[in-house]
Amino acid sequence: MRTSLGNWPTPLEAAPRLAVRLGLREGDLWIKRDDLIGLGAGGNKVRKLEYTVGAAMAAGADTLVTVGAPQSNHARLTAAAGAKLGLDVVLVFPGKPGASRSGNLTLDTLFGAQVHWAGDVDLQQLVETAQGLVDVLRRRGGRPALIPFGGSDATGARGYEQAGQELLSQLPSVDTAVVALGSGGTMAGLVAALGAERVLGVDTGAMDQPAAAVAAMAGELTTPTGPGQLRIRTDQVGPGYGRLTDSTAAALELAARTEGIALDPVYTGRAMAGLVAAVGDGTIAPGQTTVFWHTGGLAGLFGHAEAVDRFDNALTLFPT
Repeated sequence: MRTSLGNWPTPLEAAPRLAVRLGLREGDLWIKRDDLIGLGAGGNKVRKLEYTVGAAMAAGADTLVTVGAPQSNHARLTAAAGAKLGLDVVLVFPGKPGASRSGNLTLDTLFGAQVHWAGDVDLQQLVETAQGLVDVLRRRGGRPALIPFGGSDATGARGYEQAGQELLSQLPSVDTAVVALGSGGTMAGLVAALGAERVLGVDTGAMDQPAAAVAAMAGELTTPTGPGQLRIRTDQVGPGYGRLTDSTAAALELAARTEGIALDPVYTGRAMAGLVAAVGDGTIAPGQTTVFWHTGGLAGLFGHAEAVDRFDNALTLFPT
């Protein structure tokens, strides 16, 4: 069961100035604009939610419950999907009120989601807390559905299997699709559609053992894929998920100042840094058709204190 939440197909734009700055040929690089999907300020999670929320609605759900970091793009888009479809939404975050502000968290409230702060917990404990809330809602007569972390399970990954097929209809000659690797569903779906050899995932440090997670989901969609068959860069994680690295900051500036494209400091910024590194070490070479998958996340830029501090200084022609 699939419910309609986005605008398809998303644009595929040439990026000649960025390509040349990276050391590629003008016609080598394209950007797949999943940031322009439409719902809730856009982003890749919409494709997954079409399937995960569709399944929840088919089962009669009246409330969506999900987990993530306080600046989660997935949480923001789950809230937007709930608003569009007339469903209640409960978001379960680690930490406590006031630890994170602005950005996605502001939009969560705007879309009408309820936020439950779970305190100092790891991901497994966060999911257990969310399951406990689901149980409470059921005892009260509700019909809640637990949407997985990042929307990433085999059901959600079907959204990116479809996305990979969409890309092939736009650009059959694609050699490599570069994408941020967070909870794994986006990369898994692309691997199912394009093959492991044509997808380069850039690990963001969102979870342990991302290769195993991607392989498991991709294997449920198509022929079994071993973690060792996947192309994954782990060199952009830096000091950890959510931390702004120098290479990511440089990638944000590069994309913005060559193509007018805004990325975020956790996912797409790291993916762009991974693309820069891949060209630098020859993993991606001139003459190869490369697609950078823009998975959205701009709202997270404004909720990221390190990024705001770094870029919130106007460039002046005549400094005082």
